Amino acid sequence: MTGLPPALPAGGNDMCPPKLGDIAPDFTARTTQGSLTFSDLRGSWVLLFSHPADFTPVCTSEFIAFARHADAFAEIGCELVGLSIDSLPSHLAWLEAIRSCFGINIPFPVIEDPSMVIARAYGMLDENAESSATIRGVYVVDTDGVIRAINWYPASIGRSIEELLRVVKALQTVDRDGVMTPEGWQPGGDVVLTGPVTQDEVTSAGPAWFFQYKQAKKK
Repeated sequence: MTGLPPALPAGGNDMCPPKLGDIAPDFTARTTQGSLTFSDLRGSWVLLFSHPADFTPVCTSEFIAFARHADAFAEIGCELVGLSIDSLPSHLAWLEAIRSCFGINIPFPVIEDPSMVIARAYGMLDENAESSATIRGVYVVDTDGVIRAINWYPASIGRSIEELLRVVKALQTVDRDGVMTPEGWQPGGDVVLTGPVTQDEVTSAGPAWFFQYKQAKKK
């Protein structure tokens, strides 16, 4: 069996793609590192990223970059999980080609999805799609299985792996410190406080009550 249909959350179906704040659709499928049930990854952050085909140049560049950043994701407790619609034998051949041509071992599992049932469950493909080109989504899933960020690029433009790493770190900072992160935030940078909720708090905060920074501690 090439992969089991996803077990969607209550009320979910392939006509209603998951949104921010939804539980990530569950599934069991074969990968390059054995069978994977997605919900078994609960307790870790997960970056699920998808590809429309194997042996494509943009996707190959992303796999190489993900492999080079794998330790950085592991350091913050984030699992990397790839997906491509091709079969497991094709995946294995692709990863071996990357190893033999570029000296890069791919350390994360790559899911097969030849029926595209997982892609549809995540809203990456609709019933009228003429190709798999839209299967270029990235889903950041937190330790409770909740989708916290979604990133989508066309097949012709490579994604920034460093930016995806920054997004996970930002979400973890938000959860840990009860703050928000401003434009271009980098780990260790100033953060933004959540807004006041009473008139007294507005008055105390001053004229710029709607935009209050908290300075990062200097090392």
